Formats: sequence, structure tokens, C-alpha cells
Amino acid sequence: MANSVTLVEAAAHLRVGRLVAFPTETVYGLGGDATNDRAVAEIFRVKQRPRFNPLICHLASSEAAAGLVEWTATAERLAAAFWPGPLTLVLPRRTGCQVSLLASAGLDSLALRVPDSTIARQLIAEAGVPVAAPSANRSGRLSPTRAQDIADDLNGAVAMILDGGACAIGIESTVVSLLDEVPRLLRPGGLTRDRLETVVGPLAGPANDTITSPGMAAAHYAPDRPLRLNARDAGPDEALLAFGPDAPPEGLAVCNLSPASDTAEAAANLFRMLRELDRREFTAIVVMPVPTDGLGEAINDRLRRAAKASQPAT
Repeated sequence: MANSVTLVEAAAHLRVGRLVAFPTETVYGLGGDATNDRAVAEIFRVKQRPRFNPLICHLASSEAAAGLVEWTATAERLAAAFWPGPLTLVLPRRTGCQVSLLASAGLDSLALRVPDSTIARQLIAEAGVPVAAPSANRSGRLSPTRAQDIADDLNGAVAMILDGGACAIGIESTVVSLLDEVPRLLRPGGLTRDRLETVVGPLAGPANDTITSPGMAAAHYAPDRPLRLNARDAGPDEALLAFGPDAPPEGLAVCNLSPASDTAEAAANLFRMLRELDRREFTAIVVMPVPTDGLGEAINDRLRRAAKASQPAT
């Protein structure tokens, strides 16, 4: 687990342009100095991430975030209600913003978040720079929720991995765009739609298919095995990702996201269990239906993108 010594060491790596993997309440991030063009370019290289896909910039406080963008009254309400937390806001970059344009994929906007992880905020504060940090995995693959996942996926490509244990939420942040008059939900995530709408009213959807924030790619979050959704049972060579009390008993070929039908528990288990079932002896992973209430909207979003990404090329 991270301590004050390792945090100081990790911050020193960030300040000289190296990459550090660190925990948040959502998933582990692959962090680099957001003001350093070379560090940001290295994030894209290590992740094998398309350069048109922007990154989230992590800050230690809402005041630090507000200094980078054209802050609005709506942003202030959302930040007051949900930061630190699993919410990313997309706002116009402020003139003179020092964050690398590569982190914004050349856009005039910036995606910002203050994570609800003491380790993450201490690391950012100690480094003294905003930290660009997508999930710490190869692009399009399953997001990491444990330090070992990063060691398995990135194989020594980072200067340091801060171990904060398992991520509490287990899926990425909710992304809301404040670029238009009406807030737009660009990606469902660890903060539910209904909680957001109690603060800002009904959310619109994305204006078009243009990727204006992280997590909007149609195919993403994929295991190696093909994924089949809305299944009731599995074939003899398939693994079952189950949900609810009526599922088969857990074993080598079965993992249950939540026997109690709790979507928050299911979200915390999603990526870990997909990794556990992504084994050579199975030809596919089949997934039982998950309701869309609570964090179910975000879970189903990830599963749909993963299913599309895992389809064989035609």
C-alpha cells in the first residue's frame, strides 16, 4: 500500500516526465504531467491510444480545476455536490491554459476531475502539476481495478505503481459536457444519472458521434474472449457472468456480479470478474441481463462497448 515515502517518490517521477499508475475510487489511472507534452505523448504510446481520444486531467481541488477552464455556475454547483468524486466535467479551456493540447486531442475543451481517493489527491498535490490519467491499461481493453492488473497489462512500462487496494466503485467516472446551454451526459459512470439530475435537471445526450471526451469510443473495455449479452445460460465451452439470486453457483466457469441484485456491487465486480473469466479454456463469455437502475446504466454501457470490441473483424 502507498505511504508518504512512496508518494514523494511517485510525485518526483511525475515532475520529471515519467508515468505513474495510481488508484482512484473508479479505476487505476496511468498518470503523467498534463503540462508536459512528452509525458502526455508517452501516455498515448504506452496505452496504444488513438491521438484523437482526449484524456482526463486530474486535480487535487476544484479551485485548481477552475483555474484551467472557463468555469461556470453549473460547474460550480456540480463540483460542490460531487467533487471529490466519480464525475468528469468537460469545459472550454481557459486562454493560456498550460495543459498540453495533446491531452485535449487538439480540442478547445478540457475534461477535468477531482478524484475521491486520498492517495490520488495527495499524489497530485505533492507533484504540484495537473495529472493527465486515462485508465492504466492498453487502449480498448479491460480497465484495471487492482494494482496487479497493471503489472499484468503494462509489463514494466511505468516508473511506479502505487497500490491502493481494490477500487471501491470499479467503473470509470461519469462524464458531463458543459460546452452547451444544456448539460450533456457523454458517458455514464460511477455517478448515477438521477443524482446528477437532482442538481442540474434533465441531461441531454451527446450532440453527435464526435469523440469530445474520454470513453466515447463505440468499441471499448473488451476482454480477449468474445462477449455475448442478455444470455440466460452458457454453452459447454462458455463462461457465465451472472447477476442475481437465480444464477448458477459460482465456480471456474461462473462469476456472479451481485447475488443480491445490487448494481453498485455489480459495478465494483465488473472488470475483475471479466478478467477472471477471460481464460483460454472458454470460447466466449456470456452475460446475464443487468437492470439499468442505479449504476446499471453504466454497467450496460461498458458491456455493450465490450461486446462490440470483442466481435471478430469482418
